[in-house]
Parts: sequence; C-alpha cells; structure tokens
Amino acid sequence: MKKEHSHMNDDVLMMHLLGETTEQQNSMVADWLKENDANKHHYEQIKTIWNTSKQLAATKTVDTNKAWDRFQQRVNEAPATKTIAMPQRKMSWMQIAATLVLFIGAAWMVKFFAYDFGRTTIVADNTVISETLPDGTVVTLNKASLLKYKTSFDGATRSVTLSGEAFFDVTPNKERPFIIDVDGVEVKVLGTSFNVKSETAKTEVIVETGLVEVSKKEHSIKVKPNEKAVVLKDSPTPIKQANEDALYSYYRTKEFVCNNTPLSRLVDVLNDAYDAKIIIANDNLKSLEITTTFKDESLDYILDVICEQLSIRKEKTGNKIILK
Repeated sequence: MKKEHSHMNDDVLMMHLLGETTEQQNSMVADWLKENDANKHHYEQIKTIWNTSKQLAATKTVDTNKAWDRFQQRVNEAPATKTIAMPQRKMSWMQIAATLVLFIGAAWMVKFFAYDFGRTTIVADNTVISETLPDGTVVTLNKASLLKYKTSFDGATRSVTLSGEAFFDVTPNKERPFIIDVDGVEVKVLGTSFNVKSETAKTEVIVETGLVEVSKKEHSIKVKPNEKAVVLKDSPTPIKQANEDALYSYYRTKEFVCNNTPLSRLVDVLNDAYDAKIIIANDNLKSLEITTTFKDESLDYILDVICEQLSIRKEKTGNKIILK
C-alpha cells in the first residue's frame, strides 16, 4: 500500500465490495475513507476494476487458458523495432490490474481470482483466533488481523502474508524456511516462536525462542530471544532493541504482567486490548512505574488498581478516560 492510504489492507476493501465484511470492518473502512481524498480515490480504483471485470464476465464466455496464451503470443509477435518509452516509476498493483483488464478483460480477472482461491485467508475480527497451518505451525491471530497462506506448502519456502498482529510457533524445517511478508518487511525463520505486529508507523518483531532474520529491502538483522526488531515505515534499516516486558503476549495469555512497567507503556497496551481511549493528562505521570499482574480483569478494575497504586485518579469524558 502507498503511504497515503494509511493502514488498510486491499483484501479487506475487496471483501467490503463483496459485502463479506463484518460490522467492525465496515466501521474501519468508513473511518479510513474519511481520512483523506487519496483513500477515497484508491477505493474507487478497486471498485472500478471490480465492476469492469463483472461486466466483461457477464457479456463474454472465455476459455481462460486460451485467452492467456493468445495474449502472450501477441506480445511475443509484436514488432521488435517498435519501442515505447514508459515513465520511470513503479506502477501500483491497481494500475497493473487496470491495464490487464483492458488487454484481456474477464479472462485475466478469472485467472487472478483463481490464483487467490488457491490460498486460504483467515480474518480475526473482534476475537483472537488460532490456526494450524499445513506444516503444523500454530498461529495465534490478534483481533483486527488477517493472514493469507497457500492451501499447501509445496514450494521451496513456507510463505504467508500478515496484516495486523500474530504470534507464530513455527514447526522446524531447515530445508524449507518459513517466511512472513508483512507491510514491506520480510521475517524469515527455520523453526522458532515470535510475535509480529504491524502498525501504521512501524513493524515490530519480538522473539521468544530461536533465531529470526528480519529484512527490509537489502538490509537485515538477526534477532535472538529477549530481543526485538523495530522497522520504521520511513526507514530502510531494521533496528535491534532489548525487549523489556511481556505485555505483547496479552492476547494469548490473557494476562498483563507488569514489572516496574512505565504507566505510558501499560496504557498503550490497554488501549489496544480494550479498544479504549485512555489518555495520560500529565507528562510527569507517564514515567510512573507499576508492578502487578492482571488476569481476565475488566478495564474498570484495572484502572482502579492503577489509580490506587500510583495515587492518581481517572475521569471519564465521553468515550475518553483521562488519568490525572
């Protein structure tokens, strides 16, 4: 996706056009469309191509294999002396799709969706779900996340695509690396366990066991247990840091384990976990540390304990909770 489109997966937009999205996803798409005109334009591109493909498919019966062969033959038979100068810029997948629709119409679209039908898509809406992949790897998908993978891992690698956050417990196989494509970042392992989270501004990989290679373009780093890789959206180089807490695992363990944890860090995780809008009113409070463990507790209870331990108070204003 282009940067100006914020963090919205094209698969979700296509599902929205097909009427297969949930209420939460509908709300996400609606909010995303309100952000800027670029998002609206991108959505209309997808809609136009989809509508065009349906119209072509409805008016024409096509043998897709023959149509594709004819298209390739015409390309190969084109006069070698004729050269067309093209602008030196990278085309988006939507531009490429639009061009191909004009060339081969419904035939290409059928082939495109037939390819996608060979893949499995898992969408976690407002609940955490677990899935065992064809190689035995277990993936725990956090809410509002999406995972795509081939129905059968029959190639040289075991490749998946992630949008959002997931924990992977990968089945070891030295001959066939497990590779995750997440927002322009590649995570490569042979057999290990780790957490991957992709947000608007960054992608973060936290390793629990084994060794993980995190790459962006030509830059890569190796990450060991108790370490994490942070890849900023606008930076080409992954950064290695120490992992200082276990809060990232809350959606798997149902626990918030705090050990001298800064209030700002805990609030960030609580906002994600409960879809809340907790705001720390005073910057001086952000560095206050808390040590405790919450397990399967309500947000109100957690905030009451925080306020008592840190001698602060909470105030509700609309859908916001202010700590002061």
